[in-house]
Amino acid sequence: MTMNGALPDENYAHCPNGYRIHYIDKGDGPVVVFLHGSGPGASGYSNFKDNYPVFVENGYRCIVPDLIGFGFSDKPDDVQHPLSFFVECVKQTLDLAGVEECVVVGNSLGGAVAIGLALEHPDLVKKLIVMAPGGMSQTEEYFAMPGMQKMFEVYGSGETITPAMMKEFFSAALVHDPKSVTDELIAERAQIMEIMNGHVMITMQIPYLVERLPELQCPVLGFWGTDDRMMPDSGILGFAKNCANLKLLLISECGHWVMVEHRELFNKECLEFIADDKGAK
Repeated sequence: MTMNGALPDENYAHCPNGYRIHYIDKGDGPVVVFLHGSGPGASGYSNFKDNYPVFVENGYRCIVPDLIGFGFSDKPDDVQHPLSFFVECVKQTLDLAGVEECVVVGNSLGGAVAIGLALEHPDLVKKLIVMAPGGMSQTEEYFAMPGMQKMFEVYGSGETITPAMMKEFFSAALVHDPKSVTDELIAERAQIMEIMNGHVMITMQIPYLVERLPELQCPVLGFWGTDDRMMPDSGILGFAKNCANLKLLLISECGHWVMVEHRELFNKECLEFIADDKGAK
């Protein structure tokens, strides 16, 4: 693995739309794609470093992109960032990587992008795994959440964001147990924070997706932490009532990052869910 500071710096897809997307590509076998959430310093590796290697060990090819605007991917400051733009960049990256079928895993923003990808390209996405996906509640409900308010307080202050401020925010807003916010995680996020331009966070547009969930054609596995301070509880019901082929796990003593706080449970449930997909290419 080629490292650039605290993070791997590996493959780049030069997409037909003109943007460059960074991605990790490990293992052989059926393809599993991991799509990370948003926020300061976000990247695919930082979200999923304790998950995708387990999938590789179990015979899967894992692709972990940095979404447009994040990680080592391009960060345009002259475009809007609707859901369709994220989906377009992911699809073009997978095309260039030779992916014809896959299971898609996504948390938060990545969950919304995963759903958007499955809706727009049903032949591509065989199964869907999402963790507290975006787009399950109305905008005003998100703004009322304590984690969101903490983010606006910290990142809207105009102050230079220090690692200590970042650690305080993650501990208060994103996890149930602050022990999950390690110095390693802060180093990874701080490195990307230095090269982010903030435009993606300002112009991100994730629509209300609940009404489109019945269109999903693939089986869905969902996770939701009962102590999530970022996503409104209303999203749980909207998600559960509108996915026809859904297994939903509510995890106690868990915040927004189930794949971090309960990685062993998460990895086990996901591998069982996709165990019959050895034909994906």
